[in-house]
Amino acid sequence: MHRPSAKGTIRPKISTMPRPKTEATAFLDLYKLVIEKKRLQQELQSLEQRRQQISDRIAVLDGQVAELENNVQQMREEVPTVAAEPTIRSTVKMAKMAIAPSPPDTFNTLFLEY
Repeated sequence: MHRPSAKGTIRPKISTMPRPKTEATAFLDLYKLVIEKKRLQQELQSLEQRRQQISDRIAVLDGQVAELENNVQQMREEVPTVAAEPTIRSTVKMAKMAIAPSPPDTFNTLFLEY
């Protein structure tokens, strides 16, 4: 069975067969360590680039959220303009509503010309 290791440590790659202690073995171990160091430096660099990309995106999103919140606040502060005198059409419509309630208008229509 495999023993779980601590998540914070990076375990080195080890060989299953121990090598005899020679100069060649020392150079091989040195080479392995240098290669692992380069790989970890490249991984760290890519993580820093990704971190920077994420930070930049968060800054953009913060700006968009602030802008939309300002727009919502302005919309809340605006008072809708109401006609001073009801028109004939609205008076007739109100009379019809008093007689028989009609279903609410749920569709907004939009006309486009090509």
